[in-house]
Amino acid sequence: MKKSLLGSKLLWVIAGVIVLFLFPLFLERFYVYLAAIILLTGLCATSLNFVLGYGGVFQFHHAVFYGVGAYGTALMILKSGLNPWLGFIVGPLVAAILGLIIGLICVRLSKLYFGMLQISLGSLVWAIVYRWYSFTGGDDGIHGVPLPDIISSPNGAYYFTLIITGISMLILYRMIKSPFGSALQGIRDNPVRSEMIGVNVRFQQLLALTIAGFFGGVAGSLFVVVDNTVFPDMMFWTLSMELVIMCLLGGWFSYLGPMMGAAVIVLLRTYVSGITVYWALVLGVIMMLVIFFLPNGVLGYVDEIMRKKARNT
Repeated sequence: MKKSLLGSKLLWVIAGVIVLFLFPLFLERFYVYLAAIILLTGLCATSLNFVLGYGGVFQFHHAVFYGVGAYGTALMILKSGLNPWLGFIVGPLVAAILGLIIGLICVRLSKLYFGMLQISLGSLVWAIVYRWYSFTGGDDGIHGVPLPDIISSPNGAYYFTLIITGISMLILYRMIKSPFGSALQGIRDNPVRSEMIGVNVRFQQLLALTIAGFFGGVAGSLFVVVDNTVFPDMMFWTLSMELVIMCLLGGWFSYLGPMMGAAVIVLLRTYVSGITVYWALVLGVIMMLVIFFLPNGVLGYVDEIMRKKARNT
């Protein structure tokens, strides 16, 4: 039964990948752009869920790594004079280093205290970027980032985003299924018992935070490819809360849950924002409904139904 369940999930994933590759052939330019935004936002939400859902770490300001990765890539391309492809390595690395630094400061705390301190440190980074006009462009951001020809077209940017997102999602999945991922989930469920059996809890959490920061930076670098711009609001705390809601909506104990949550939230934000300025109110209502009616998220609910059917057959 378990093998048939896994087989059906694999078929759905393969079908989804095929459809994603065919998108540019039958969608208008705007929808190709929107699909790319969903993919990179889903990657960012999945990297958050790596420490939140699987590690039990209350990372409430994950958007700061997303923004730092984007700024690192854009500034490397614009100001270094080196090969622009290096920017897509430097951006995620800078985000990973920031994740390590913030982790070293916060990892001694736990749960809500960790989250509150991380919000404070992330907001400090945002304030620096927002006011450093000579280097980051301040609140104007950076526009018109020059890109290599192969990814400068809308379709090129989409396929680059799809491939890098796919590779990143696969790497994160393998990490979750590795002994390291099992140790993280053990720490999430019972950190005291994990420490008693010899697991270095703080080191494991610090490593997870660094990895999550890196892949959050990868998502930020992909945004530079898709949008050619960078702006300070990318690392504002409200976006971090959206990422948390994406994880809750899709299912933070389901690997593809954050990707699904990202698709729903990005689509809703795009269309609701064109109707009303009260997007934050709509987002709050969504969060309340999820907490009351789908505490395990949409995919968590679907997975539970599929398991019940598999047991009954």
